[in-house]
Parts: sequence; C-alpha cells; structure tokens
Amino acid sequence: MIKNGIRQCAHAGSFYPADATPLRQMIASFIDHAQANPTQANHIQTLSNNEAMQAPKAIIAPHAGYIYSGPVAASAYARLRMLRHRVSRVVLLGPSHQIPFTGFTTSSAHFFATPLGNVPLDRPTIDRINLRHNVTESDQAHALEHSLEVHLPFLQITLNDFQLTPIVVGDASPNTVSELLIDLWGGTETLIVISSDLSHYHQYDTAQRLDTVTSKAIESFDIATLSGQSACGFVPINGLLKHAGDINMRVKTIDCRNSADTAGSRDRVVGYGAYVFAEQ
Repeated sequence: MIKNGIRQCAHAGSFYPADATPLRQMIASFIDHAQANPTQANHIQTLSNNEAMQAPKAIIAPHAGYIYSGPVAASAYARLRMLRHRVSRVVLLGPSHQIPFTGFTTSSAHFFATPLGNVPLDRPTIDRINLRHNVTESDQAHALEHSLEVHLPFLQITLNDFQLTPIVVGDASPNTVSELLIDLWGGTETLIVISSDLSHYHQYDTAQRLDTVTSKAIESFDIATLSGQSACGFVPINGLLKHAGDINMRVKTIDCRNSADTAGSRDRVVGYGAYVFAEQ
C-alpha cells in the first residue's frame, strides 16, 4: 500500500523484525558472523585475498525470512561495506510472487519504508525507463512483493545514502533483462542486486545437489541450465549472467546453504546462495 507517496512495509514483523533496534542488531550479527566465517559451506571455494577484497558491481542474494536466509544474504552484503562511501544508486530486481505478468514493473512511490526509515526512489531513472524495455508502472505488483522488500534493511545497514530503482520481474528473456540492465548499469556509483532463492522443498541432500549445480551454472554463465526449478529469480539471474558474460565479469559463489543449515528441518528445505560479480 502507498500512503503519502510511501510504499508501506508489507512483511515487517514476519520476514524480519518490525522494530528498528532488533532489526539492526540481527543484521549486524549476520554480517559480523559472515566476515568472521567467509566460507560457510564445505563445497564453497576459499577465496584468495585479492578475490575476497575485490569490490562487487553486482550481487545475487536470497529473500526469505531472515532466520532462514539472512546469514546467507549477509555473506554477500558484508562485501558492500567497502562500497558504503561509493554507491549512491541501487538497482534491485526480484521475481514476482504475487501477480503473473510479462516484462517489468516499477512503482509510483517516492519512498519505500522499512523499520529503519524511508528509502528514496530514483524517480528520474524510474520515469525514464517506464514505457521502455517493456517496463510499466504497477503498484499492485509491488504492494505485497517480498523479494524486494527484505533486501532494503540490509542495504540501509551496509550503505550510506542511496537512491533505489526497484523492479519486479515477470516473464522475460535473458536478452530483454540484459538490455534493461545495460540501460541501468551506470558506473561505480551503481550497485546491481538480484533477489532469488534457489531450490524449493526438497530433501536436504537433494537440495544440496541441485543448488551445487545451480552455483556452478552461475559461475560459468550457463544460462541454458537455469530454470524455475533452479531458482525463483532465474529470469533476472539469467539476464545478469547474459550481460556479465558479455563483458567478461568475474563471479564467485560466496555462500550456498539451505534452510536446514540455518533454522529449519531437513525434510522440506529451501536453498539459498550468495554470489558476487566484479568487473575485470
């Protein structure tokens, strides 16, 4: 719901704490732990010092309830602390879980609210891309969508002041997503964030196997392998992979775990991955 130009929180108190102090404490704890334990899962490669310190241009991170996916998301967000004085613009793409549509939707809001305060939207950029690249305005698509909302507190904690371009993604080809990203790419002031979980509701061992395949596909820019069975955000992921591969970026899997590794049971797990992309 938009009130006085502000999209109100839809998932505070469910996906993450509704009060600012425990929310800050939770995210800070996740990030501190991620920095102290940079390789969380056995099959994640140990990064060299140069790779670990390289500033990301884009990240892929999950969007579930914080007790489940927050530790994995923090593995990517911990690497943004080095960018807090540089990044002033965030382009955030996430899949639609509420409304099916083709293309992309933006919001008419001027701010997105979180318990930590209001995030200003980059209205000039949003107005510019509306009616281009199959981008339309739909507050309905944004009203209850969690894939974007859950990233905002992480961004508020890790970055200084920034403006947001929030885009809910429907059905689109990798080329179509890539063309939109090229238009929004910007320079070092711009960070690209793709929101996605990985496999859904498999047994623990099956999920580990599937998510390892997905991580290897992302690291090799293998668009043909990824589908809705791999990741709910496979459409924006494939678009990022298309452009990142075209410009010869580097990508690393930083973390890959599932809900049983963080806070859930092993019988029906959801997979989460954190990936960072850096320009050569």
